[in-house]
Amino acid sequence: MTNDEYYMAEALREAELAARNGDVPVGAVLVAGDRIIAKAHNEKEAGRMATAHAEILCLERGCEQMKNWRLSDCTLYVTMEPCPMCAGALWSSRIGRIVFGVKDPVAGACGTVWSFSDSPLHWKPEMTSGVCADESRSLLSEFFRERRQKK
Repeated sequence: MTNDEYYMAEALREAELAARNGDVPVGAVLVAGDRIIAKAHNEKEAGRMATAHAEILCLERGCEQMKNWRLSDCTLYVTMEPCPMCAGALWSSRIGRIVFGVKDPVAGACGTVWSFSDSPLHWKPEMTSGVCADESRSLLSEFFRERRQKK
């Protein structure tokens, strides 16, 4: 198991918590060096808050932990490609690296629909996609399959 797979497995555990709470199963883990400094999962439904995405919550906790808004020495692991709102927050934090599982063909802002590398922004993080993508996709598929069956 690579380091990326290890940390993504932690993010997948967070995604499972989101699903159990009725939220879309997306989880995130923020790593500084070789240490996890923050974890989060989607809490939009649980908190009735539009901005309660896993990435945003994880960044907030990480900034608090680091006592700094600049996270340029950190890596964010997230099970699904960040949306434009989350990508904006990642840009604002100056995150050093983003690792995600499955691409988001609807709102992916790290290469699928929009990308930092195609923008005129001065900051461009390193990005890695497809880490534990099958596991991430499976969680999402099962979650939405169950929701459709309940309707």
